[in-house]
Amino acid sequence: MCSYIVEKTAVTGSAKAAGAWAPITQAVVSVDHPSHATLDHALIVDLVAAGRPVSERVALELSVESARELIDCMQSALDAFADAR
Repeated sequence: MCSYIVEKTAVTGSAKAAGAWAPITQAVVSVDHPSHATLDHALIVDLVAAGRPVSERVALELSVESARELIDCMQSALDAFADAR
């Protein structure tokens, strides 16, 4: 079943693809059938920059369980940083 779940947000940062760093301005997040990962469904994250070639896109396809663990890990790191300030 296709979920057609897509969320977008503006981001500020850089991502490395094909051996080169490029700016990123948007994250597109979906839960659907992956293109490459051997999973039934995945959290798919595309990091892109407006006006840049699609070849500079950075894409992730994570199992739902891995995505939840990564979210928890990122939140823990941000919380630790906030506490250390």
